Amino acid sequence: MKRYLKETKILNYSHPSIQQLITDKKWNQLDSVSRVKSIYNFVRDEIKFGYNTSDDISASTILADGYGQCNTKSTLLMALLRATAIPNRIHGFTIDKALQKGAITGIWYKLSPRNILHSWVEVLLDGEWYFLEGVILDKPYLTKLQEVNSDCKTTFCGYGVYTDRFENPPIEWDLNNTFIQDQGINQDFGLFDTPDAFYAQHKQKLNWVEQFIFRNVVRHIMNKNVSKIRNNNSIPPQSSVY
Repeated sequence: MKRYLKETKILNYSHPSIQQLITDKKWNQLDSVSRVKSIYNFVRDEIKFGYNTSDDISASTILADGYGQCNTKSTLLMALLRATAIPNRIHGFTIDKALQKGAITGIWYKLSPRNILHSWVEVLLDGEWYFLEGVILDKPYLTKLQEVNSDCKTTFCGYGVYTDRFENPPIEWDLNNTFIQDQGINQDFGLFDTPDAFYAQHKQKLNWVEQFIFRNVVRHIMNKNVSKIRNNNSIPPQSSVY
């Protein structure tokens, strides 16, 4: 069990900001199910959907950023759970870039890699593993997408979503699996004890020039697009996503 509670460079849950958050939220005073639910809801909704500088940044950095995507939200979720004695692991994948269309547009979308590095957290409770992919999108952002595309009840692809249950995606956790991008998975890398181990073997396929452009240009454009959606600005309907 120690392997699923281990602290690492990326899962730096002894950092003062993380320890202070745990104290403020009183998570250690909750039973294990309530603890997972509260931490999951915090990372899903209080850490907004957005794009950080890279996938392999530390949990404390993600908390300071206040936003994250699939991989970075997974890191913070793992760190908070481990810091409160909830064992967990990471499952690595790639997903089709089509689900990012709308958040990224034009030439930047065309130049982006077809396969995007992806992951979700698996948490262990009472001998059973639960998949927590539904943590990626904050509810205000997802709700706006649903409002604009209210005619879509089933499959939706774009703006960070790829689900076949768009009207009511399984993002609420209560001893169940949660998902929001799972329909886009196209390669399974398997299970890893830590994100450090995952990123040591798998990285987004970008050369150093592409990495520089993403960090300094593209992700800021993507975050601006995401912010416009969340803040109730007009966005195109689903038909334009494909």
